Amino acid sequence: MENYAIVRPEHLNHHGYLFGGALLKWIDEYAWIAASLEFPGCTLVTIAMNDIVFKHRVLNGTILHFHIERIHQGNTSVKYQVEALGPTQK
Repeated sequence: MENYAIVRPEHLNHHGYLFGGALLKWIDEYAWIAASLEFPGCTLVTIAMNDIVFKHRVLNGTILHFHIERIHQGNTSVKYQVEALGPTQK
């Protein structure tokens, strides 16, 4: 699944860059949307977010591209990988 978000002033820290927490919120939300579409009617909760790596600062007005992919499915769990890319990282 693909999704996009635009970084607005309310997402910025005091240095003028995207708050990491805002990015984590989008990652969690978009993974949940992907799971909801694949498993309609199921109750879904986030139990962990692993291997978070922030590589670049993100400025106001940046359009982020999110690539969400299911990487594991068990009997009662599912795991997604989410990549957030800026315009120069595609």
